[in-house]
Amino acid sequence: MQFGVFTVGDVTVDPTTGRAPTEHERIKAMVAIALKAEEVGLDVFATGEHHNPPFVPSSPTTMLGWIAARTERLLLSTSTTLITTNDPVKIAEDYAMLQHLADGRVDLMMGRGNTGPVYPWFGQDIRNGIPLAIENYDLLRRLWREDVVDWKGRFRTPLQSFTSAPRPLDGVPPFVWHGSIRSPEIAEQAAYYGDGFFANHIFWPKEHTERMIALYRQRFAHYGHGSADQAIVGLGGQVFMRRNSQDAVREFRPYFDNAPVYGHGPSLEEFTAQTPLTVGSPQQVIDRTLGFRDYVGDYQRQLFLMDHAGLPLKTVLEQLDLLGEEVVPVLRKEFESLRPAHVPAAPTHAALLAAAGDTASRGAAGRGDAADRAGTETAR
Repeated sequence: MQFGVFTVGDVTVDPTTGRAPTEHERIKAMVAIALKAEEVGLDVFATGEHHNPPFVPSSPTTMLGWIAARTERLLLSTSTTLITTNDPVKIAEDYAMLQHLADGRVDLMMGRGNTGPVYPWFGQDIRNGIPLAIENYDLLRRLWREDVVDWKGRFRTPLQSFTSAPRPLDGVPPFVWHGSIRSPEIAEQAAYYGDGFFANHIFWPKEHTERMIALYRQRFAHYGHGSADQAIVGLGGQVFMRRNSQDAVREFRPYFDNAPVYGHGPSLEEFTAQTPLTVGSPQQVIDRTLGFRDYVGDYQRQLFLMDHAGLPLKTVLEQLDLLGEEVVPVLRKEFESLRPAHVPAAPTHAALLAAAGDTASRGAAGRGDAADRAGTETAR
């Protein structure tokens, strides 16, 4: 199982000081968080993609390429790649290039984003959000898997004898997750292709996440990719820790109360009771996270949102120390002990390459058997 952090890259006023970081400070902080994630033994760093204030990560591949050069083991991902408003040709090229630079330490999460105005900024109509996601991703898959593509669709100009470059590393495209908070169509899309499904798992009650993942698992099996419990599931999550739970609540409360996404609404206590948000001690985070398995089953990736709502970088790095030293080692051991042997591990480039080799070997063996049978029939 993979553990890591994801960021949305918001620039938010710290309610305890009244100061917001500059864009430069925030971008540098995101890099520092990624480097810290590797230092403390996490597996994944994922960045969002936004094209509007108060967010800064408009170019995920630029940031992830810089991080790739400064890390050795960390898997680099996105917490949203906008499949609706990015050209699939550019996605194919950019992430294949990143995949080469990072020696395969790359995957990405497709999403539609949460900002309506981004559609006309990139020449699209938000009313076509789901059809765009479906058509663009179908083209992206072909660009990564076919050397020469002839294609015609609804939302972009046709392609004639087109080859995207560079080709995916070792002929194996980056693994793709489809991220959604509320859209069953996206769970269906992930299941259709046998891709991963990532549930944001932050703002909604667990019953909603349970239904979305159950749908994805059911459809994954329906399309013949394996049994429902072999579907590839990822979860988000949100935590704030101090060694003493009362200190955690006291310190986090002003950030929660003033956060753009959930401030001035339900109380911190109401929100932690009704959603997966956990504010408390490392042991409370361990217990709550282990409980996710009770309603989503065995899953492959757990990402935590740590750097939001104006939290200063120093505090976020302290959170990562606690996460890496006290929380993840226990979670890793416990989840692994519970995972049945037939449930797949988290996807990596090495695993995908090995699987591709096994498939090719079986295909070659099948062709050889067919040739042998044909020769026997001829001899008769």
